[in-house]
Amino acid sequence: MKRSIPYLAEDFSVALPVAEYAERFRDAERFAACCRACPNYGRSWGCPPFAKDPAGEFGRYRTALLIATKITPGPQGLPLREAGQLIRPERIRLERRLLELERHTGGRAFSYVGSCLYCPEGSCTRPEGLPCRHPESVRPSLEACGFDIGRTTEELFGIRLLWGMDGKLPEYLTLVCALFHSRDALRWEP
Repeated sequence: MKRSIPYLAEDFSVALPVAEYAERFRDAERFAACCRACPNYGRSWGCPPFAKDPAGEFGRYRTALLIATKITPGPQGLPLREAGQLIRPERIRLERRLLELERHTGGRAFSYVGSCLYCPEGSCTRPEGLPCRHPESVRPSLEACGFDIGRTTEELFGIRLLWGMDGKLPEYLTLVCALFHSRDALRWEP
């Protein structure tokens, strides 16, 4: 059994019009090129290429509720291989809440980039041309839809994305997700 690593997770949220968020923070061509270079491209139902351009769906919603979760491990200098122990429980928590809000508001959730949480690694049905086993749960990331997460975290949350160095985790990790919706007032309450 894996040991548990102590950490602090802090959620920050901001809401702005979807049109403004897309205009200021979306660079579809740049991020499509990044996605094409990823080994998950076309191999996971949460990753591009998508059957239709997600931008067409953005216009259906008025507000982007963006959530940044800053995860600070208790011990510093942990090996990079420990990242999953910090990220996975937070992804589960965030994605559950996003899907709950999606159902409640009629909105559209965007989850954290990375591998799917719902099928064991390497078992996605997409490479075989079969439908997703969990379409009610799998959502694309903002990055996969062309949004610049580095700019998003810095300009909207004042959080700089950090990267591991020399095989060690950075001081903190940052997850970013969102709910696009058309409700008048909606607050993020984890």
